Amino acid sequence: MTTLQSVPALGTHPASGSLPSRAETREQLSRATYDLLVIGGGILGISTAWHAAQSGLRVALVDAGDFAGATSSASSKLLHGGLRYLQTGAVKLVAENHFERRAVSREVAPHLANPLTFYLPVYKGGPHGAAKLGAGVFAYSALSAFGDGVGHVISPAKAQRDVPELRTDDLKAVAVYRDDQMNDARMALMTVRAAVEAGAVVLNHAAVTGLRFTRGRVTGAELQDSTDGTEFGVDARLVLNATGPWVDHLRKMEDPNAAPSIRLSKGAHLVLKRTRPWRAALATPIDKYRITFALPWEDMLLLGTTDEEYEGDPADVSVTEADTAQILDEAAFSIKDQQLSRDLITYSFAGLRVLPGGPGDTSKAKRETVVTEGRGGMLSVAGGKWTTFRHIGRTVMNKLAALPGHPLAEDMEPMNRLPRKLPLPGIANPNAVAHRLLIDGPAPGPRMAPDTARHLATHYGSLAFDIARLANESPELAERVHPDAPEIWAQVAYARDHEWAETADDVLRRRTTLTIRGLATDDVREGVEKLLADRD
Repeated sequence: MTTLQSVPALGTHPASGSLPSRAETREQLSRATYDLLVIGGGILGISTAWHAAQSGLRVALVDAGDFAGATSSASSKLLHGGLRYLQTGAVKLVAENHFERRAVSREVAPHLANPLTFYLPVYKGGPHGAAKLGAGVFAYSALSAFGDGVGHVISPAKAQRDVPELRTDDLKAVAVYRDDQMNDARMALMTVRAAVEAGAVVLNHAAVTGLRFTRGRVTGAELQDSTDGTEFGVDARLVLNATGPWVDHLRKMEDPNAAPSIRLSKGAHLVLKRTRPWRAALATPIDKYRITFALPWEDMLLLGTTDEEYEGDPADVSVTEADTAQILDEAAFSIKDQQLSRDLITYSFAGLRVLPGGPGDTSKAKRETVVTEGRGGMLSVAGGKWTTFRHIGRTVMNKLAALPGHPLAEDMEPMNRLPRKLPLPGIANPNAVAHRLLIDGPAPGPRMAPDTARHLATHYGSLAFDIARLANESPELAERVHPDAPEIWAQVAYARDHEWAETADDVLRRRTTLTIRGLATDDVREGVEKLLADRD
């Protein structure tokens, strides 16, 4: 591993160099009155901030931790229509999900999403028969206007050629459909960047310590910067509570007598090294409603997920031994034992789904977004699916426009007058970007490695050229962070100066894939911390 002795300072303009300092951002937040203060930097809050800034509102976004630091970077990494929703007859919901999936993967962020073929194995004695699943995947593809081909059924032998670790004992047939996948943390960060480019002011690692009130109405928040303890405040005409699993905690700051509005479901995942190449994903029915996934992702294999009610502190959610055993046991229905060795596990993570309050099995609860208004006028938004993050942002904005008295309507552009499929920063054909990175390397120096070029292209799009430029200007930044990962040190410098990275975990877990690969060693962490500390 390369040890960095010095780190070049980057520029000063947000579009071409470093971001404003935290002190400058705090000052900016403190001295203005914003139209909308969004509390919560998960994808719901980020999407709302993006759409609000696009509509012309003056927007501030803060989060107690990192952007996408909780559930939004702990998903199954899918953009999907939701095949299992056909079980409950939610045809319209699946069609709407497909519309959003296609929009994101083809027009909004084709550089951050990629198509993925899914195989549904049909085993003797399983919860569904081949005819039913065959009809299901056909209907699923029809609801996507056959834009990804026609769902169909293939033989076990053909499926095993793409998934060599597929268990074929008692395998009768395999149904085929297509969806898309992504790196959720990277998608969220690009959306933060889009919000900032539209005019939003953002700050992570800034925790709300109290709300501000004017004549009984919530008109801002008191905050503390967790990086240095600085206390400051933000004034706003309207405050949006988008804190996910913590939504009721903030509602109680507004009204100590507020009744619980949500319940939580834990979803755990495992990341494993792959023993052989996978060219398709497995979606194995466990029972009538649940499916367990085995997804080739970031050169690894992602297994999951669980779905059980969670009543503890959201900050304490973790993967337990029982979760690990359940995921491996369920994966064993369709995957050979050698791929499920615990020695292959590099990382595990758990997130919390926010579901509407009420009784019943969490696995059957609707993944719907609910917007409520508290007695102090604070809006709270909770629930929903990653796939529909743009739709959720528009939904919240329509709610803002329709508030009694229309306090913000006259200052904002209606959603139906804004571009419907505005792209995220860096939009480009990743294949073209990777090709350019490979052929445009420094003349006297070594060419960029193919795996690094591909990684940069599919995680940054055209912004990868900015990272390549850093590597060309400073040879030490062209070195790999770890010999077994495609990331280079220039990405760490870029995360520091362009992507609001404050801690080693911000870089290792969300702006790169080093943690999920099991490569966040002490030496790597020390190098990242040194680079983060070397700011202007």
